[in-house]
Amino acid sequence: MVIKSPKRPSTQAKSTVLPAATPQSWRWRLGQWLLSPDVLAPLVVGILALALWDLAVRLLELPPYLLPGPILVAQTLVREWPRLFPSLLITLQITLAAFGAATLSGLLIAILFTQSKWIERSLFPYAVILQTTPIVAIAPLIIIWLRNDTFAALVVCAWIVAFFPIVSNTTLGLNSADHSLRNLFELYGANRWQTLWYLRLPSALPYFLGGLRISGGLALIGAVVAEFVAGTGGTRSGIAYQILMSSYNLQIPRMFAALIMTTTLGVLIFVILTLLSDFLLRHWHESAIRREN
Repeated sequence: MVIKSPKRPSTQAKSTVLPAATPQSWRWRLGQWLLSPDVLAPLVVGILALALWDLAVRLLELPPYLLPGPILVAQTLVREWPRLFPSLLITLQITLAAFGAATLSGLLIAILFTQSKWIERSLFPYAVILQTTPIVAIAPLIIIWLRNDTFAALVVCAWIVAFFPIVSNTTLGLNSADHSLRNLFELYGANRWQTLWYLRLPSALPYFLGGLRISGGLALIGAVVAEFVAGTGGTRSGIAYQILMSSYNLQIPRMFAALIMTTTLGVLIFVILTLLSDFLLRHWHESAIRREN
């Protein structure tokens, strides 16, 4: 009689199949960004600064018309939001129009400069003169010349302030293309525009994006300064008019609220342009590639 041995259990344990690694969700990336030192360190410093500000106001018993506390400024910001926010949008429109004009004109003029050294040597000094001329001095003239269109006058003033960084940085980037690669392009018979499109513009992209980050904040500053000089009022008044009226009426908490809104807008512009720069350079440029060491 044949005795069948019982079946032994398989020694190979069934392995649990783990799901394949999936791309990280945007919520996880957002949480990691919020917990990163780039966010936590400025946040802690800001909280400490607000605490010291409030403590100084309380200990020195400063009246609100000299220095309001952060709590009073926050309350004023909430209360005056319906009047301040539309004014901020007017300033934002001027800023975006000037920034767009500066970006387009700066890029085109930088390309023109790099086509001929004689053109660059002849015209670049005038770009420097335009940058070093105080906008407060020439803004009244521009407003007089364009008195029928105040919005256009304010855009021109902000454009003058935001124009030079893009021209300067982009010209430097276009001239910084690798000389050996330029010789290689010439060896293969590439014409001037092919060299510009496939070599010089990609090489100048980090410089151009750096100029954009500088120009974005300067466009906002130029818009606010131009509004100060113009003294525009009425329904189309920008945030600078609200700051002026608050200071004239000694509404210092309201003035601080308007200043905080303007500063926050400038920070947002810088952050957006920084994220754009990191997105465009993240795969190939050393400034945006994330390394472990």
